[in-house]
Amino acid sequence: MTTPPSGSLKLVMLGAGGHAKVLLSLAIARGLEVQGVCDPELHRLGVVEWRGIRVLGGDEVLEQLDCARVGLINGIGQVVGSSLRQTIYERAVDKGFRFPTLVHPTAFVDGSAVLAEGVQVMAGVVIQPDASLGCNTIVNTRASVDHDCRVAAHVHIAPGATLCGNVQVATCAFVGAGATVIQGLVIGEYAVVGAGAVMVRDLPARSILLGQTARSRPVSGE
Repeated sequence: MTTPPSGSLKLVMLGAGGHAKVLLSLAIARGLEVQGVCDPELHRLGVVEWRGIRVLGGDEVLEQLDCARVGLINGIGQVVGSSLRQTIYERAVDKGFRFPTLVHPTAFVDGSAVLAEGVQVMAGVVIQPDASLGCNTIVNTRASVDHDCRVAAHVHIAPGATLCGNVQVATCAFVGAGATVIQGLVIGEYAVVGAGAVMVRDLPARSILLGQTARSRPVSGE
């Protein structure tokens, strides 16, 4: 498993919604200190503290931070039809910031798995041998990624979802809560596997699978 160093970086959270709450809990469980949060809405409302950490301001704060000393946590959740999480990540990377990989201590990640920068692995997750996860990808609570899976960048594997062995997931795809993807299948870019669906054949790019029926309709989010 490869993980960008976080011990030498001061950590700042981006966003203060539900996903950010879970990440703050993860960081605390790992013994990491988050020194501040950037959130435009909290700043607009004049809130000075969020869950015990200082509100630094809105998005403009990034211009004042030293990217050589500060690591960022992407607390923006990934929602179908929104590219906000990806946009924030890419803008910050362009400025030279790093996003440490975060793995909850109750997750199991095999030593041969490869996790790119900014991957977030939540409580109870299982990632098996030779799986790989692209940058800024979320593997949410109690999801499972089995052997030899290839998951690209900016993907969300939602809580309780299961990828069986050797599944290929393209950029910006979304696998809904409790969904099951049978071994060896391919999920195209921007495709959506609906919550609770059982995927038994490849899903083309920008398609939506509800139950076992794929609907080829545009999925926004580019």
